[in-house]
Amino acid sequence: MKIIFQNNVPEFSLPLPIWSSIHLADAIGRDGEEFSVFVGLEKKYVEQLKQLSLDESDVDLQKYTGDKERFGLGSFEDWYRKNRTPFALFHKQSDALAALVWFGPSPLFSDENYWQTAAWRSYRPFRGKGIMRNFTQFAMEIYRSKFPDAKFWIALKRGNKGSAQLAADLDFEVLEEASDDFKVVMVR
Repeated sequence: MKIIFQNNVPEFSLPLPIWSSIHLADAIGRDGEEFSVFVGLEKKYVEQLKQLSLDESDVDLQKYTGDKERFGLGSFEDWYRKNRTPFALFHKQSDALAALVWFGPSPLFSDENYWQTAAWRSYRPFRGKGIMRNFTQFAMEIYRSKFPDAKFWIALKRGNKGSAQLAADLDFEVLEEASDDFKVVMVR
């Protein structure tokens, strides 16, 4: 996927106020589909996120994420209060949420405050179309421009091969001492 920065993006700090967003870039998928990249989520898109998170037919999302509880049954406001910063990829033609990446402060070890949790999702029918690597890398670069000392970590449920491969492609490495029988922790 090719990402093209928007001209005249206003200065901003993270996290944005809840329900606000900034159009950062446009993107073109390898199959020619067009997307828009935003930081932040407006309220109308949070409803889309909720419905996607509750979709029981999306077996991979239900199996490998806690999004049903986090966004489907839980409160977006409560999640956002943890200083989370979402980056969203929208399909231009349908205005559908294609993918989501987020970051936020979350110590990996109790005495270290520079760690940032990272997470990513792609949604059907956009999963498997090669959109995640460049989108996630782009989001990480924007986030790191605002928090230059940030170190990233991600916890993946064991068996989540797609996310593990993406993490490896993004230069995350397994941290055995933080992993267990249920999850793999990777750091960058």
